[in-house]
Amino acid sequence: MPQLNPAPWFAILVFSWLIFLTVIPPKVLAHNFNNEPTTVGAEKAKPEPWNWPWY
Repeated sequence: MPQLNPAPWFAILVFSWLIFLTVIPPKVLAHNFNNEPTTVGAEKAKPEPWNWPWY
């Protein structure tokens, strides 16, 4: 039964993971997001009071 011999399958597994770990991460890390997050200053905006008429 050839499927019990791990020699060729282990090599295929190792080489495929080496390819995945060397090809995919640079492509993922080179991705640019459309909306870059902006830094918010330490100064908080002062909320304006609501002057709604209450009935």
